[in-house]
Amino acid sequence: MKDVNNLENAEDLENAEGYRVQKLLSNYGHCSRRKAEELIDAGRVKVNNKVISLGDKATEQDKIFVDDKLIIKEKRVYVMFNKPVKCVTALRDRRYNTVMDFIKLKQRVFPIGRLDFNTSGLLLLTNDGDFANEVMHPSFEIKKTYLAGVDRPIKKLDIEAIEKGIYLDDGKTSPANVKLINEKTMEITIHEGKNRIVRRMLKKLNFRIRFVHRVKIGGLALGELKTGEYKTLSESMKRRLFS
Repeated sequence: MKDVNNLENAEDLENAEGYRVQKLLSNYGHCSRRKAEELIDAGRVKVNNKVISLGDKATEQDKIFVDDKLIIKEKRVYVMFNKPVKCVTALRDRRYNTVMDFIKLKQRVFPIGRLDFNTSGLLLLTNDGDFANEVMHPSFEIKKTYLAGVDRPIKKLDIEAIEKGIYLDDGKTSPANVKLINEKTMEITIHEGKNRIVRRMLKKLNFRIRFVHRVKIGGLALGELKTGEYKTLSESMKRRLFS
């Protein structure tokens, strides 16, 4: 066992004292941190058979129970999925298919971020909460690339407006990179994670949108992965996200 008095950095100190239980539940692949906080607030989480409160810590050697069921740490898994349109980025939905209807894994995974109902393309899923937080954290500014098809020829002024940033209801968008594919299709690369940002930018420019399809996150490209299919990421593929 480590001697706390001799630890060299804050990370070692946290490891020795344990982690907040919501972090462990997320890392174990049971649920997101937010959901774990809700479970703890509801008195549904125990550590070593004792009901805990939000902010309590545990180590990986402690036994954590949710609704009296022992939570076992799963093998960490990382998935890239080509999401179809008319599919909800959620774990469950009463009316529509969700991304989970396509993912058949032993481990329980959850989406990293989201794509809206009518947007298709690259979506990541995992049971590793820390990895998900890194991918989504604004400080990393991981770029996302979309193909967007519109109803009229794209003008130079349209491209310049997107590249400079467009004023939306929740503020001005960050500068984007735009590549013209053909007169009615463009490739847009942006690092912001605002909800439906590509669609809202295009609507602001009075385009009618034919499709939006995400093809790349960071340096990780969708490639030849077919709609509705998924594959697990290798370590080298994971590193491409941050390249």
